[in-house]
Amino acid sequence: MASLIERHALITGASSGIGKATALAFAEAGIHLALVSRSESKLAAVADEARQAGVTVKTYPLDLSQVDQVKERMSAIAADFGPLDILINNAGIAYTGSLMETPLNDWQQVLDLNLTSVFQCIQSILPSMRDRQQGTIINVVSIGGQQVFPNWGAYCVSKFGLMALSKALAAEERANGIRVSAICPGSVNTPLWDTESVQADFDRSAMLTPEVVAQVILQAVLLPKQAVMEELTLMPNAGVF
Repeated sequence: MASLIERHALITGASSGIGKATALAFAEAGIHLALVSRSESKLAAVADEARQAGVTVKTYPLDLSQVDQVKERMSAIAADFGPLDILINNAGIAYTGSLMETPLNDWQQVLDLNLTSVFQCIQSILPSMRDRQQGTIINVVSIGGQQVFPNWGAYCVSKFGLMALSKALAAEERANGIRVSAICPGSVNTPLWDTESVQADFDRSAMLTPEVVAQVILQAVLLPKQAVMEELTLMPNAGVF
């Protein structure tokens, strides 16, 4: 059911997985969307589906791994789309490999996308939220931001950093009327498992679905202004991490 309150959200990593599912869940709830991802064609397909719910949707192809461009580009997106009530930092990369054998370039790539790009997105959107004394920022972290796993060292370091960023931001911005949430899902059946940077063999049918995670994100957004879900761990109920 669409809300009577007009809300505008920006979602990164919106072309697939959790980002796509969140975009579609938000559209059904009547939330207008600015969608960011690298793939213009995939973004267009998600946007077409979301528009069927009657909301305004704009797409913005952007490679967030180019961290020196993120703040400027995201500020331009916010200026084009209009004041944002919600920022969903979902874009990220999964990576497996022992710490001893992780090349510096790979280490930096994981930190750039999973942590530094989020920092830059926040810096670009935060001023307008402060001006209006309201806003919700949700960082999609991971169970890997709460506990470590062998051969997931670079990934866990990036996600522990993202958890610290979320907590520090929440403490700093609470007085400005801005809510910050860290959503920490366990394994989710998304295309990340098919990427070259991940070598893992798990039962994907036992994982969470992106749609389940999206519903949790939506509920965090729809909480009354006086309440905030600062940290939530969401695990599959089937014995997988």
